[in-house]
Amino acid sequence: MIHKKTRTYIPTDLEIKWETLEPLYKELCARPINSVDELEQWLRDRSELEAALEEDFAWRYIRMTCDTNNPEKLQNFQYFATEIEPNVAPYSNELNKKLVNSEYADKLDGEKFFIYLRGVKKSLELFREENIPIQTEIQVEQQKYQSITGSMSVHIGDKEFTLEQAAVILKDTERSKRQEAWEKITARRLQDKDKLNDLFDHLRTLRHKVALNAGFENFRDYMFQALGRFDYTPQDCYAFHEAIEKEIVPILREQAENRRKALDVGTLKPWDMDVDISGKPALKPFHGGDDLIEKSIQCFTDINSYLGERLEIMRENSLFDVESRKGKAPGGYNYPLSETGAPFIFMNSANGFRDLTTMVHEGGHAVHTFLTADLELNDFKHCPSEVAELASMSMELISMDNWNVFFDNAEDLKRAKRDQLVDVLKTLPWVAVVDQFQHWIYTNPNHTDAERTEAWKQIYEPFGAGFADWSGLEEAEENLWQKQLHIFEIPFYYIEYGMAQLGAIAVWKNYKENPEKGLQQYLDALKLGYTKTIKEIYETAGIKFDFSAAYVKELAEFVKGEIEKL
Repeated sequence: MIHKKTRTYIPTDLEIKWETLEPLYKELCARPINSVDELEQWLRDRSELEAALEEDFAWRYIRMTCDTNNPEKLQNFQYFATEIEPNVAPYSNELNKKLVNSEYADKLDGEKFFIYLRGVKKSLELFREENIPIQTEIQVEQQKYQSITGSMSVHIGDKEFTLEQAAVILKDTERSKRQEAWEKITARRLQDKDKLNDLFDHLRTLRHKVALNAGFENFRDYMFQALGRFDYTPQDCYAFHEAIEKEIVPILREQAENRRKALDVGTLKPWDMDVDISGKPALKPFHGGDDLIEKSIQCFTDINSYLGERLEIMRENSLFDVESRKGKAPGGYNYPLSETGAPFIFMNSANGFRDLTTMVHEGGHAVHTFLTADLELNDFKHCPSEVAELASMSMELISMDNWNVFFDNAEDLKRAKRDQLVDVLKTLPWVAVVDQFQHWIYTNPNHTDAERTEAWKQIYEPFGAGFADWSGLEEAEENLWQKQLHIFEIPFYYIEYGMAQLGAIAVWKNYKENPEKGLQQYLDALKLGYTKTIKEIYETAGIKFDFSAAYVKELAEFVKGEIEKL
């Protein structure tokens, strides 16, 4: 069993409510600091308080997403968002001022604290008192997305399915069954399209106001600063989109034509895109959540005993909720528990192949959480997404050589690897579309719903539009963006998947050439947390932080070659 780290500053039995928290914040604000040692102790005490708050918030979020229909769990989450965070925000800003204005700040170890201090200074630049209530409202409003989508289900035959469970039928070899499942899933989504449009319009308005208050022309430019994107610009993102359109889309278009011929259909429709073109039934890598966890532990153990032990610790401490059910929020995540030093994995397994890759993806995040657990300050663990997603996406590929745990049949194992590598390439255009769409949304803040719909189509089409024929299905195509949770809940968190996907391919390439060295470089990079720049972390992993057209082409050709071997 694992336990929270021993507290040295805040009371062991501290109840997380504002009345008990405020005295601690006041003490930190008022405490005299007369040496570098005292400043470092002050930082550790502040870190301990922030870690306790983060873990408390984590459990409120986890419990709410595991049961979106439970009003008490929603209220517990909203209490934190409306009563604790708004009160903490001005104190955090005062503590940031106290730090940067301290005569001892410049005497801190520059190598150790550079990244942290850079982030603190950026937070001070962006902080506006008038944004606190708006950000509170955003926090509460965006959770409505999970309530709306978590309640979606469909009836197929005489059974009720969550949308994740119904999506498994899209792999059925009988085309009519796939079409029926796709049409019912789509009709259910479209039933709430106006509700989701209204929710997003409200969120967009609030976010734009935050940006204006902070002195920015638009929310895009504000978020680039708020996310700490010190290493690249919006223009770099556009160049990345172009590189994907030029280098990846032609490969996927060729694969789509091969799919059309193999399925012997005149045109590919959206319900033809997930079925195995071999004509064989969908892969079944496990049976139920317990089996998925057991096999994942074995898979990770076969790579390295440390990795398997991390997942075993999570199982022993009930830190998984993996099976899809009605009332559960969509998607999947790994949520770090800042004091405990372990994470919680949440996902919606429907016993399909995609659930295997989701598990190893979130398992990569979990390993990252464990590797950074003992870093000195809580903020050192707050990795930018470009690094966090490198951890997860690399594990998807590294783990492939041990997927025999999931597949007894050699041909099924080959199919699984081939599907994974095709998905690696398919990820990139969707990332480019979602990212470019968000650039458009927030640099055109006064757009209408009709203009947004048209913008989505104009952006989606050049990237292949999923490589299917949407004739007669225009309404479904126009509203596809509503499936993407990030657009509603974590704005601008998406381009990182593309950058990290390239990094993951490079990590895997190194691993294939020298497994021991490649794995060690990967783990060494993750151990850094966010104590180095993104570029330095990637270099520690033995790869480049590069998303130029030439690099995209090089890695795409490597993946294409590996697919051909299978």
